[in-house]
Amino acid sequence: MLTRILLSALLFSAPLGPARDKDKNETWIQITSPHFVVVTDGGEKQGRRIADQFERMRSLFHALFPKIQMEAAGAPIVVLAVNHEKDFRALEPEAYLAKGSLKLGGLFISGADKNYVLMRMDAEGDHPYAVIYHEYTHFLLRRSADWMPLWMNEGLAEFYQNTDIHEKDAWLGQSSADDIQWLRQNRLLPLSVLLTVDEKSPYYHEENKGSIFYAESWALTHYIETSDARQKTHRMVDYASLLTQKVDPVTAAAQAFGDLNQLQSDLEDYVRHGSFSYFKMITTTEVDNSAFKAQPVSAAQSDALRADFLAYNSRTTDAQVLLDRVLQQDPGNVLAHETKGFLEFRNGHLEEAKKWYGQAVELDSQSFLAHYYFAAIAMNGNRGAAGQPQVENSLRTALKLNPEFAPAMDRLAVLLAIERRNLDEARTTELNAISLEPANVGYRINMANILIEMDKAQTAIQVLEAAAKLARTPGDTQAVEYARMNVQRYAEQQARVAEQRQSWEKKGTVTAEAATSDASIPLLKHRDFVAKGPHRFAVGVLKGVRCDNPALDLTVSTKDKQLALHGDNYYKIVFSTLGFQPHGDLNPCKDLENRPAKVEYVESADPSVPAQLLSLELHK
Repeated sequence: MLTRILLSALLFSAPLGPARDKDKNETWIQITSPHFVVVTDGGEKQGRRIADQFERMRSLFHALFPKIQMEAAGAPIVVLAVNHEKDFRALEPEAYLAKGSLKLGGLFISGADKNYVLMRMDAEGDHPYAVIYHEYTHFLLRRSADWMPLWMNEGLAEFYQNTDIHEKDAWLGQSSADDIQWLRQNRLLPLSVLLTVDEKSPYYHEENKGSIFYAESWALTHYIETSDARQKTHRMVDYASLLTQKVDPVTAAAQAFGDLNQLQSDLEDYVRHGSFSYFKMITTTEVDNSAFKAQPVSAAQSDALRADFLAYNSRTTDAQVLLDRVLQQDPGNVLAHETKGFLEFRNGHLEEAKKWYGQAVELDSQSFLAHYYFAAIAMNGNRGAAGQPQVENSLRTALKLNPEFAPAMDRLAVLLAIERRNLDEARTTELNAISLEPANVGYRINMANILIEMDKAQTAIQVLEAAAKLARTPGDTQAVEYARMNVQRYAEQQARVAEQRQSWEKKGTVTAEAATSDASIPLLKHRDFVAKGPHRFAVGVLKGVRCDNPALDLTVSTKDKQLALHGDNYYKIVFSTLGFQPHGDLNPCKDLENRPAKVEYVESADPSVPAQLLSLELHK
């Protein structure tokens, strides 16, 4: 059975030998079609044929999924087509190089900023590009992640992976002998289990259980799709419609497919005795080959492209060998500088990464990735970067060059939220990022933080509840839960304060002036704070801590001065510790007095208004 791996997430540690040296007569050519870039060593004729095939693939899937956004959301799809097996093996994941490993004919690597296809032009087998079609289906369904259950997502990818596209027709949904054999040798999962499997389930991760999950997801999809076609029904469409209305997968299945016990029995009979038909789709798509543009690719540029692919494929040593050769031949190669930055970033060498991306920006201002990474690295763990104009300029330049690049949208929204300005723009920008990558949990957490800045706590809670359903890793789950707890506490505090103020106003016993002067009365403070200058830092001892829930005032006693700081809402202040682990939850109103700390703040344009407290790091 085909090994199922999300290739974009592979990380391997044992490097092999470097990619082979180029033959003296080796030449590369680039064919640019409306939606793909094909780079190949097989000549212009072969390159045009491959570009034509991929355009037909895109057109076919567009006909199958007419409502799905087909474009790459700012990240182009680059097809790297090589002539021979040895060239392919110099680039494929290291996991497939071991003796006895599955032989691939192609693979699809999808990331936030790059989409690569690697393919062998001499691939063999009935369906040599099954991995490409499988992952391309996932790529097209990526914006349905917030409502589509895992069985449906994987079932559709399995269904369409054995696709054959010809000039005038296409064959869809061809069965896999391995899937059928596996299903007949193993007991099927109950549908109540299959329909609710998620990324945390052992049926998705464990090898044997994962195999039955994939095979049965294919079988159920195949059975319903072929039955719908034969009976002229539309159960799968009805099921999807219910899911988009937030109906849970089991209830939606019962409404769309009927009695699930009967469906289980029918599926088991289908697997044991069924004849597995497929669809023959007549295609009338005309691909305008005259629109394809061909141009030669220099030796240095082909090396840079392959080095970039190796870097995204986690073959770091091989990538570095090629990059060194490229920069020796062509010191101004923009892609090589970007890839160097990417490798340094992935290794945690942020200053080195920032240097390489900064050089790429200087070499070619049209590189949206260089602008994005330069800004993202500057912001990484450094809230003070928000005050640097070049950071915001780089993010806006990246979006100008690539208006649908979601990561740059997210960083710009976060930057505006940190600065507490243009919050409507921040919210809209983050919403656009989420619409482009709905499965990204981090974007949704950032949206909740923006909503808190806008005093929309209940909406923030709803955003985090949706994020919790999409969390795929323990880290994501923990991050969402931590954010949800903080927002929930803030919402409860807001509600208590609002209730008390309404009670006082109704009784008429407390005037606004008295409330302002009476420290015993909780009072929400909404000041028109205008920041001045960059973010600043100070180290000292915290004194005079006063809470006016949720507002916080304190003084930082340093060697040189007494610095008064104010926070309208301590739930919005970033708290951390250095050198010790706190016991239980931190209470800002009780646990800060006389503690050594490092604070981050921004000064006010109005000298009479205290500086705004942004973050606080407690020291041992």
